[in-house]
Amino acid sequence: MADTKVIKSRIESVKDTQKIAKAMYLISSAKMRKAKAELDGTRPYFSELRREIGRIFNYFEDVESDYFYSKDYKGPTDKPDACLVITADKGLSGAYNQNAIKEAEKLLSINPDTKLFVVGEYGRQYFKRHNIPVEQSFLYTAQNPTMQRAREICRTLLDLYESGAADEIYLVYTDLKRDINQSAESIRLLPLERKDFSDTEKDDRRFEFWPDAKSVLDSIVPAFLTGFIYSALVDSFCSEQNARMLAMSASNDNAEAIKSRLTIQYNRLRQAEITREITEVSAGAKAQLKKRKEGGEQS
Repeated sequence: MADTKVIKSRIESVKDTQKIAKAMYLISSAKMRKAKAELDGTRPYFSELRREIGRIFNYFEDVESDYFYSKDYKGPTDKPDACLVITADKGLSGAYNQNAIKEAEKLLSINPDTKLFVVGEYGRQYFKRHNIPVEQSFLYTAQNPTMQRAREICRTLLDLYESGAADEIYLVYTDLKRDINQSAESIRLLPLERKDFSDTEKDDRRFEFWPDAKSVLDSIVPAFLTGFIYSALVDSFCSEQNARMLAMSASNDNAEAIKSRLTIQYNRLRQAEITREITEVSAGAKAQLKKRKEGGEQS
């Protein structure tokens, strides 16, 4: 059985672990609040872009765009797909990274020739270990989701799509729900579908689109997709921080339970030592008393 010094050292080690877990919890909480505030500041602009796309379709039902499925669409071609996978740069975030990887692997099982574009060091290292080729990695984006980085990613994906190198483009990210639950999701980023914009209310006012509706639509869609990617980056980042907060909270609870068990064990050993010391002192006193009595009788 371990002695009191060893147990006391373990208790101090557990306390240090708790301090680290609490610090990481507070840091993740602050990062999540900041990212959500920045996202909320940009949402109105991209929401208006979405309404504008819906308004165009309300006015011009026959307008066509390369970014949308055409009315005579006959199904996917033999072209490879592309997929943007958003993971984290770090671990210690529960199943956050693993869930995103699983969603990406589902797409790869359907089309093994899918070209992967990865955000996050965790995803890049995972695919490297499993010998899965990655078309491009976007470094430093997972920990710093900005509008500029979203534009760069969007431009890369659009170049692939517009050149005809990919038939469909998917996005795998983790969506942070309003009830703080989160789930990894895969959605098709391109081509878009008209029905996704059909909920826009019709406006009796007449608008003039210059030079024409198709040109306006083609200029709006890249900006809309940039906003969607930025939203996915921030949602994933917030989900990562939320997962890390939950992991650190669980770690703190486990450390508290371990500390309680060790404290009980320490107290029991300490009480046993005290009892032994008292017994030894008492036995020594009795021996001295007996010795003095025997000496007095002899004299």
